[in-house]
Amino acid sequence: MSGGGPPNPRARLAVSGARAMTAERLDSRPRGDVVKGTVFATLLFLAISLALVGLAILLGDAILDGRGRLDAGLITEGSSSDPEKAGLRSAIIGTLWIIGFVILLIAPIGIGAALFLEEYANKDSRLARLVEVNIQNLAAVPSIIYGLLGLAFIARGPLSLGFVVLTASMTLALLVLPIVIIAAREAIRAVPPSIRAGSLALGATRWQTIRHQVLPAAIPGIATGVILAVSRAIGETAPLIPLGAATFVTFDPSGPMSGFTAMPLQIFNWAKQPSDDFRVLAAAGIVTLILLLVLLNSFAIWLRNRYEQRW
Repeated sequence: MSGGGPPNPRARLAVSGARAMTAERLDSRPRGDVVKGTVFATLLFLAISLALVGLAILLGDAILDGRGRLDAGLITEGSSSDPEKAGLRSAIIGTLWIIGFVILLIAPIGIGAALFLEEYANKDSRLARLVEVNIQNLAAVPSIIYGLLGLAFIARGPLSLGFVVLTASMTLALLVLPIVIIAAREAIRAVPPSIRAGSLALGATRWQTIRHQVLPAAIPGIATGVILAVSRAIGETAPLIPLGAATFVTFDPSGPMSGFTAMPLQIFNWAKQPSDDFRVLAAAGIVTLILLLVLLNSFAIWLRNRYEQRW
């Protein structure tokens, strides 16, 4: 049969049989591995199910306890000693100011540190090993320690910024920065080396390769790390207590050098009041905080997915 003629049915059948046999050999695994994989997947599913059930119970309990104050007044009203008039407006504005500056601080510093460690630093050098060990250790430090650090070096001490929004943002940025660095490093490390080699082979410099090839490919993973970091920062209370955050303010935070309060602190203050009306307010505040967190995370995930589609 000539090379340009129609394929031989027998040859085609033989090729199909060979492919099927090869796929069967590749898919066949020892029975022990199959059982272990099934058990592991089942345990993961049970763990996720338990976490979701626990979250649903806590959220349902908060909704039931705070349903009497889940109204527009909870968002539009400011602090008050009267539980019927008290609201979260000042705390919500303070939280948004704080989180905005946290994002501005952790994104460039975290990404820059990850790029240095993955693309420029000699991984066998003492400096790189020292930085990596410190990052891993800082991720496990209790949050109250960061509050004391912010009090000693940012609110007072060398910087002496005082008890303002920027102080809280810098303290929370130090708290969540290791999360961003670790996630960004993993995202950068996941970019195939062939992309870098191809870009360098075409004459691009290292920085051009990082800027136009590595970073766009790693943006989804980096954005995930930023989202996780912001999620933790929104709910933190302990670091803000040593910084003099007020639980009762009669003004709305208006900038980086303004006094502040935050939603977790306001909820904590309501929860410790002896009056049942304030406890209802605390439950309603918990639901509001969770909803705000979900909205911010949903917007961030939407931005990440849209950027990922462009690339």
